[in-house]
Amino acid sequence: MAENLRIEGGRELRRTLKKAGLDMKDLTAVNRAAAAVVLPRAKATTPIGPPKNGHMKSTVRAGATQRAGIIRVGNKGKPYPGAIHWGWPTRGIKAQPWLTSAAKDTENTWINLYWEKLNKVISSVKGD
Repeated sequence: MAENLRIEGGRELRRTLKKAGLDMKDLTAVNRAAAAVVLPRAKATTPIGPPKNGHMKSTVRAGATQRAGIIRVGNKGKPYPGAIHWGWPTRGIKAQPWLTSAAKDTENTWINLYWEKLNKVISSVKGD
């Protein structure tokens, strides 16, 4: 369900940063911060459906791993956000890519978080 920002050589970058002394949990923190930037916009633009079973807006949340910041939507009781976001043509459901739009709308802010972290790490690396 995610639109990806791919860093070519990401595995090598993580390995090099780890050798340079970066605690990989720091990557989780910056990924969580980036997802937190997108979260309010994602919640604000979540499509509102019939309130019969509650709205999926209440299930929008941010998460992170060492590799990515993640916006998750849905749960066991609301398994349909992926179909709403990406569409399901055979069922007549048009795509409403609000998460992708939220990420694009806030891109400058969360990209700057990554640049700040990268610059901080680079400046902390001591050479021979």
